[in-house]
Amino acid sequence: MSPRRLLLWRHGETDYNAAGRMQGHLDSALTPVGWNQARFAVPALARFAPELVIASDLRRATDTATVLTEAIGVPLQIDKRLRETHLGEWQGLTGAEVDEGYPGDRELWRTNAAWAPPGGESRVEVAERAAEVVDDLMQPNSDAGESVLLASHGGLILALTAKLLGLPVEVWPSLGGIMNCHWVDLGHRDGKWRLHAYNAGITG
Repeated sequence: MSPRRLLLWRHGETDYNAAGRMQGHLDSALTPVGWNQARFAVPALARFAPELVIASDLRRATDTATVLTEAIGVPLQIDKRLRETHLGEWQGLTGAEVDEGYPGDRELWRTNAAWAPPGGESRVEVAERAAEVVDDLMQPNSDAGESVLLASHGGLILALTAKLLGLPVEVWPSLGGIMNCHWVDLGHRDGKWRLHAYNAGITG
């Protein structure tokens, strides 16, 4: 059965998040705060009754997903197509360091989803690879169940949400960011994805 509900869940806080550094494909670790964020989110996410969880292979997403799957007893799959945007030469730098070394480029990146950092990916490219995961789930022979959760990263979740909703690329930057351990809730009906909630989650 193909999913009728898709949850896109961002990982908990990492050491790089706490330090204000850009992660991309760097494999940063959850902080104690991040682990707790994942635990606090479990009761809310369990109410959606996901039958399958698929996580990015970066450990901040995999570790976050494991907190949920171990608590509610559902299968966990790993898929590297759910990795965060590759940020090329910016990976590991703070925002201030990027602004110093690449003046004006971070603003261009924020406002143009088709633009990529030097050596990295654009949000459009990220959405295309992530959408392949959803396409696989929606195949007629899929046994994923009615509700599936993808544990991933903020940039990917924004881009994938925009693509699944069919938003014009020029308006993608108007979507706000996803906070640590917050999620997007999408429903599938009449052949289309519909947005039920964006950046939902437990705060505090």
